[in-house]
Amino acid sequence: MILPDRAYAFFSHTHKAQKENMPLLDKILEERVSLFDYELIVGDDGKRLLAFGKFAGRAGLVDFLHGLGQRYLSLGYSTPFLSLGQSHMYPSLAAAKAAVIAVGEEIATFGLPSGICPIVFVFTGVGNVSQGAQEIFKLLPHTFIDAEKLPEVSAAWNLSKQSQSTKRVFQLYGCVVTSRDMVSHKDPTRHFDKADYYAHPEHYAPVFHERIAPYASVIVNCMYWERRFPRLLSISQLQQLMKSGCPLVGICDITCDIGGSIEFVDKSTSIEKPFFRYDPSNNSCHDDMEGNGVICLAVDILPTEFSKEASQHFGNILSKFVASLASMKQLVELPSYLRRACIAHDGRLTSLYEYIPRMRKTMIDLAPAKANPSPDKKYSTLVSLSGHLFDKFLINEALDIIEAAGGSFQLVRCEVGQSIDDTSYSELEVGADDTSTLDKIIDSLTSLANAHGGDDDARKETELALKIGKVNECGTGDTVDKDGPKILILGAGRVCRPAAQFLASYRPDDNNTDQIHVIVASLYQKDAEEIVEGIKNATATQLDVADIGGLSDLVSQVEVVVSLLPASFHAAIARVCIELKKHMVTASYVDESMSNLSQAAKGAGVTILCEMGLDPGIDHMISVKMIDEAHARNGKVKSFTSFCGGLPSPAAANNPLAYKFSWNPAGAVRAGKNPAVYKFLGEAIHVDGSSLYESAKGLRLPELPAFALEHLPNRNSLIYGDLYGITKEASTIYRATLRYEGFSEIMATLSKIGFFDAANHPLLQDANRPTYKGFLDELLNADNISTITTNLNIEASGGYDDELIARILSLGHCKEKDIAVKTVKTIKFLGLHEEIQIPKDCSSAFDVICQRMEQRMAYGHNEQDMVLLHHEVEVEYPDGRPTEKHQATLLEFGKVENGGSTTTAMALTVGVPAAIGALLLLENKVNTKGVIRPLEPEIYIPALEMLESSGIKLAEGVEI
Repeated sequence: MILPDRAYAFFSHTHKAQKENMPLLDKILEERVSLFDYELIVGDDGKRLLAFGKFAGRAGLVDFLHGLGQRYLSLGYSTPFLSLGQSHMYPSLAAAKAAVIAVGEEIATFGLPSGICPIVFVFTGVGNVSQGAQEIFKLLPHTFIDAEKLPEVSAAWNLSKQSQSTKRVFQLYGCVVTSRDMVSHKDPTRHFDKADYYAHPEHYAPVFHERIAPYASVIVNCMYWERRFPRLLSISQLQQLMKSGCPLVGICDITCDIGGSIEFVDKSTSIEKPFFRYDPSNNSCHDDMEGNGVICLAVDILPTEFSKEASQHFGNILSKFVASLASMKQLVELPSYLRRACIAHDGRLTSLYEYIPRMRKTMIDLAPAKANPSPDKKYSTLVSLSGHLFDKFLINEALDIIEAAGGSFQLVRCEVGQSIDDTSYSELEVGADDTSTLDKIIDSLTSLANAHGGDDDARKETELALKIGKVNECGTGDTVDKDGPKILILGAGRVCRPAAQFLASYRPDDNNTDQIHVIVASLYQKDAEEIVEGIKNATATQLDVADIGGLSDLVSQVEVVVSLLPASFHAAIARVCIELKKHMVTASYVDESMSNLSQAAKGAGVTILCEMGLDPGIDHMISVKMIDEAHARNGKVKSFTSFCGGLPSPAAANNPLAYKFSWNPAGAVRAGKNPAVYKFLGEAIHVDGSSLYESAKGLRLPELPAFALEHLPNRNSLIYGDLYGITKEASTIYRATLRYEGFSEIMATLSKIGFFDAANHPLLQDANRPTYKGFLDELLNADNISTITTNLNIEASGGYDDELIARILSLGHCKEKDIAVKTVKTIKFLGLHEEIQIPKDCSSAFDVICQRMEQRMAYGHNEQDMVLLHHEVEVEYPDGRPTEKHQATLLEFGKVENGGSTTTAMALTVGVPAAIGALLLLENKVNTKGVIRPLEPEIYIPALEMLESSGIKLAEGVEI
């Protein structure tokens, strides 16, 4: 529809060089058209002059209040919100506002039920969308509070509810949060800095789910988000919040960023059906308001609900520009803000946008012939640029520097901000014929970044930040042009390298079979490159798996896909594999989203092999092998027990807990609160999460004669009876997690002291931060210490240690002095007694201990971890043969590679089984289709043999 020799003004979405919009730009140039883009009409301050403003926020909040009334009704509460309609039901914005005001008057007069109060609306961001939503909210009786005051409001209302359960509440609470409330620096000694966050988001960890979400009734999402930033709220975080009694009722996602900052908002909704209900307990979506979970609004055309006013607003602004655009004969006649918005004039790109064809030429295309191109130069490095690349056109200067020096570049990744407050991000693979030229390019880019990233007041926000990767000597050829079979590994975590090494070094028995080529894909090119470094038959590539088109292109070029990404990604990847008829392997548990794909996989003749790691994985395979062998001898399984643990090696178990972390301790600490159930002598035994540590029992294994172990029941053991086909015959079915002896009694004591309490602690909300010692004294606030020490036969003058021991015992946190002594040693090891101020990013006791554990319980250089898996299967026979106890044990230690780097035992025992699963699928040795586990002989027999040949051996034996 583009007519020749015209001038057009519209939202073209072409200035970011997005591949899908380039045909439009080509047509514009071909027809000698002048193009003015609304999005680029900005003032000297960088703010957009032409936009739909606050209408999305206004319509979104009216619609959500309408749904909120229905949701509260389904929960048993009648509220004034029930009388409110959706935005489009009113003849004007003024009429909609009048209806909201009427609801507000009813709340002010009759109040709201105390059972749903305090109702707290949390608004993310401060832009036009947030302002529009707040404009509607402010029509209701309300009070705005700062983020740090949320715990106080919640605590005050909890006390009020206990004393007056029928009290009515006559207002709502609002809270506006920005990025400083959503993340904190991983270095506890550093404070949040917005410029640093936009330049280096990998330095920050998400905290919204800990600091803000636990107190929110409604989250109104109005913020801009890119995939390089931490999510606002993930599925797992919401699941944990709902388990802990979070009051969250709904999400009003006005930005409607599908699968974005709010992970579980994975689809948009219509004006006709604006809501869906998300149930985090089983990760499912429903169209009704009845049932568990939170309601989600995700309409992506909200301004159309106030079409008259939104169009009038937009037209009023546009009309100011039309005369200039219509009357101009030369581009120089236009005001600067319109000249800057001109992408093309008379069929040619204007100077500001000459970067577009340069970026297009180098954009990585995941088509079969161009899967992972590298610059046509001998040496290359990855350059990450972040800042105001496009709105201040700094990308032009960066590309000029590279080309003027004789270098080349390829665009690996590009994410463009949408306003003056949102920076852009690009990854370029920069190449040169020699290292001196590459050094010159890097020096010039560094100078450019320094010139635009100063600390002066006039440039508070960094305009350009730079990050340089390591220099690589480029090889010849590219990924997909390699001969032979190809296996794609998605992810670049610790587990990935052992899997890639195993696959790339595999030599089939058939000498005519080509060697396997491994492709490692990660969101960040540099992470993938680190995985494949030194692996000759492996190649790194960049991929965002949320880009289904890019994922499909890459999957189409390989035979098998191994997903080592978090479990939440698997279903989307599996759908692509099913569509393209490619097999897939994961090491994760089969959840409902994966199980639902089984029929589709069968129909496509595809195998999705899940739970192919250590636990689950190796534990499955050795279990069913032992059980199948027992059944083959006409035996009946009387008892099945399985113990597994990732531990420090005995030499590295050198702290009071005899435990170390290679990841964030929060998950492991929370696991100590999970309930468990198992079967013992025919009876189902339930263990409450609060008493899990007290249920630990000792275990002696000859494999570790110098160290005593203990085991804790692990979640639901009963489901394994059905998986292994022994529910009816086995009187005992028990699965447990291993730790060194003494771990549980110390952890139980720390828990009773209050260190595992995730609720915000009042002492940590004060601007005047306490010291660790001051906080510890608060938790162990016992009176009459002199009397206590006398009664417990502890020297009153024995010092601070004896005082702590006395406090722990007197408060009943443990019964034995020996345990109290061990706990005090742990407290001192973690530095929880030090006169050092607690960092600001710790708002709960749980934060405090997790931060200290992460700092002081990490593996040291060359320290090894250890994996111990032990199965016992008691088999009885009907013909009088004696009962047999079959045992299988896997003991694996981390390995130090050439060069001093360590591959953990956990990475080996998860990564290698996943790689073996991929080999079995590649060689067509698995006939079963659909979503499966490694429970059949066609999988576990060859897989266990391959594990043994790779050096991961299980020792088996029989006792009579």
